[in-house]
Amino acid sequence: MSESILIRGARIDGGVAADILIQDGVIADLGTGISATGARTVDAEGLIALPGLVDLHTHLREPGYEASETILSGSRAAAAGGFTTVFAMPNTSPVADTAGVVEQELALGEAAGYAHVQPIGAVTVGQKGERLAELGAMASSRARVRVFSDDGFCVFDPLIMRRALEYVKSFDGVVAQHAQDPRLTEGAQMNEGTVSAELGLTGWPAVAEESIIARDVLLAEHVGSRLHVCHLSTAGSVDLIRWAKKRGINVTAEVTPHHLLLTEDLVRGYDPRFKVNPPLRRDEDVRAVREGLADGTIDIVATDHAPHPAEAKTCEWQAAANGMVGLESALRVVHAAMVDTGMLEWSDVVRVMSAAPARIGRLADAGTPIAVGAPASLVLYDLSPVRAFTTDDLRGRSVNSPYLGRDLPGEVRATFFRGRQTVADGAVVEVLS
Repeated sequence: MSESILIRGARIDGGVAADILIQDGVIADLGTGISATGARTVDAEGLIALPGLVDLHTHLREPGYEASETILSGSRAAAAGGFTTVFAMPNTSPVADTAGVVEQELALGEAAGYAHVQPIGAVTVGQKGERLAELGAMASSRARVRVFSDDGFCVFDPLIMRRALEYVKSFDGVVAQHAQDPRLTEGAQMNEGTVSAELGLTGWPAVAEESIIARDVLLAEHVGSRLHVCHLSTAGSVDLIRWAKKRGINVTAEVTPHHLLLTEDLVRGYDPRFKVNPPLRRDEDVRAVREGLADGTIDIVATDHAPHPAEAKTCEWQAAANGMVGLESALRVVHAAMVDTGMLEWSDVVRVMSAAPARIGRLADAGTPIAVGAPASLVLYDLSPVRAFTTDDLRGRSVNSPYLGRDLPGEVRATFFRGRQTVADGAVVEVLS
């Protein structure tokens, strides 16, 4: 039997304060003045309680690239950021394109005990774009994979993309597309525009993303399947998703925290921490993706947490790897970019960072509201502090965060995963699985 915990005075979804009683891994009672003999009390006065966050786009690197991250270190980083479920992208070694690899990832997440690690399967064998991977075998495995992506690579062949969309229909799966035309981005180093021209860096045009989205929403409509667009980053992409939804096409889309806050101007310093795929865009694009998230065109925020060893980021710009870590900072960035600007309420944050990503990934026991009988996976968040983000905030193996030294609001004070406390007073605690 797990520990009984009584959380006192937390504001549920940023609203009315209530006590939360956790017993046997679920929320046993919710209200005011709750008493429970023998329960450990957690004082949450002044804090808000949110359902455990769900990240539909995380790179955990294991198996194969453990120097950057492991499932254990990555799930500790997830807990520090308030996440209780993370979907692990398949660009590992070996690639997660078989039932055996996704079941291994699932088991490693269970052994770690900090979050539910839900594997994402590759669309094509080896992410090479040539033939479909074992989609059905991964779907029927113990991992019950429902999201498939070649993230890091675009499924560029339209026939392969069509076949994948057709195949996943049989088990209500979804293809999550990395929208990047490889021919239009050969040698690209940053967003294409005036800044790239000034810096003499090969530009990454917005149309390379938008053309793939346009093609794929039409393919999804043609076969009647579900499409998810990863890390949308341009104003034109927002317009395309808005058009597709009005047309009734079954498409969802995500935006990363860094595309909600950071712009291409940061590249002027040639700091490789700001090198990412898709690249940081114009201020106009940042405004457009914020508006798209606020009006529901964009469904969710996903971190695209992409850890790299120091040598991959402490080098000249052209040689540096793309990617940023983001699990520990995501909620604070959304707080700054969307809540403090008045574009989202905390109940909206619950939708875009918890409920909707769980729904897209078809996980019924993740992202559930804080209610009696629900799994006790939740986060206690302090709105008041504003402080610089530092390496002390990072709990994974890599430190390639674009926010180091930047003031961000808020702080995760506690995280609970299925009734087990994984973060206390802002620090990750040791758990026994």
